[in-house]
Amino acid sequence: MALLGDILPPAADPSRTDVQELNTFATAIVQAEQLGIPVANVLRVQGQKTPVKIAFPLVLCVLPATLIVILGPALLSIARALF
Repeated sequence: MALLGDILPPAADPSRTDVQELNTFATAIVQAEQLGIPVANVLRVQGQKTPVKIAFPLVLCVLPATLIVILGPALLSIARALF
């Protein structure tokens, strides 16, 4: 049976991907396992950065589309009633 320490280092090889964030995350997980730090703590720290990265695409892409779908029919009804 393979141990977690045997599986993670090859998976965290930087040559496997060009995505810097993914390399950083994988390296942090491998180092936590090697140093005996709970992986949950590393996931919490890495997860704290996520809301900042998600905020801009959410506001610029998802929110306007949602408002159009929700408010579009209501605005059409109001426009027909007034004109």
